[in-house]
Amino acid sequence: MRKADLEQISNAVKNFNLSGKTRGCIPYGNGHINDTFMVICNEPDGSEHKYVLQSVNCNVFKQPEQVMENIEKVTEYLRGVVNNPREVLTLVKTFSDTTYYKDKDGYCWRMYDFVDDSICLERPENPDDFYQCAYAFGKFQRYLTDFPADTLYETIPDFHNTPKRYENFLKALEQDKCGRAAAVAEEIEFVKKRCDFYSVLLDSHKAGKLPLRVSHNDTKSNNVMLDAATHKALCVIDLDTIMPGFSVTDFGDAIRFGASTASEDEKDLSKVNLDIEMFKIYTKGFLDGCKGQLQDDEIMLLPEGSKMMTIECGMRFLADYLEGDVYFKTAYPEHNLDRCRTQFKLVADMEAHWDELKNIVKEYCKG
Repeated sequence: MRKADLEQISNAVKNFNLSGKTRGCIPYGNGHINDTFMVICNEPDGSEHKYVLQSVNCNVFKQPEQVMENIEKVTEYLRGVVNNPREVLTLVKTFSDTTYYKDKDGYCWRMYDFVDDSICLERPENPDDFYQCAYAFGKFQRYLTDFPADTLYETIPDFHNTPKRYENFLKALEQDKCGRAAAVAEEIEFVKKRCDFYSVLLDSHKAGKLPLRVSHNDTKSNNVMLDAATHKALCVIDLDTIMPGFSVTDFGDAIRFGASTASEDEKDLSKVNLDIEMFKIYTKGFLDGCKGQLQDDEIMLLPEGSKMMTIECGMRFLADYLEGDVYFKTAYPEHNLDRCRTQFKLVADMEAHWDELKNIVKEYCKG
């Protein structure tokens, strides 16, 4: 979908029930999925009120009304359990008393109150920032412990169904549309060799060891708001992908991204390793935030969640490379291949330190 023009943006703003008079609307943030704007209003008393306006990407989210219903349910629930209003996003209603506005061109718009004196970090600036991000996502799990996760829509079906992702990978390999498979035999073998691992989390869920919870599914540090002055965790943002899932996959995706010693597309694999100290910091922050709400069996599966999210992401990069780079944005022909190799190197390093990872999380078990 093409980007909305100024007239569409202005029209969207006029449909929301804002306090004060709109003074301006400017692009805000650097998200890759939705278009985001800062709306600034002047209040009658001379003060300023800021809002965040977003156009939901309907190419990614085919049923945006389900996305918005999920967000409304979760934020309303959170508002009933938190003491600080800065710890939960507040949706702004339209004049029709809905949480989103759909214009004549098919764009779906939503608006939030801006959380004043807050920041989001693209990457943690120090270990304490990483701890605070972990604490925020752990707190998110704690607050939603009693929320009925099965009442949420699965807005992206099979998003973290790793066996399904493996099936898709095998299909891409079989078709080999671009004739690239022969040159990546080592990477293909890496994925196939671990096929028995891919059902571990789903099997644990079936066995009652891994409960269904509200999962965020995009637990990067830039989806946490920190207090600008103290850098303490405030709230989790970017709730588009909240749906039924597992706590350990949220944990694992954060480790995959934040505890790697290199960028996601680093070409020199000697620079790519799992930072054990950062794994410890995130484990402590996440479980401190949860405050005892996770089961012991669940905690013991945190390393599995980390490995699962990393191998799943790697095989998705590799499948996209085999298909001709049709899903992930790439900057050069081997971009997806470089990405998959960093993920596989990270998986291998996790396996090399497996006993250490299991011992780290074992310390937090209550039994």
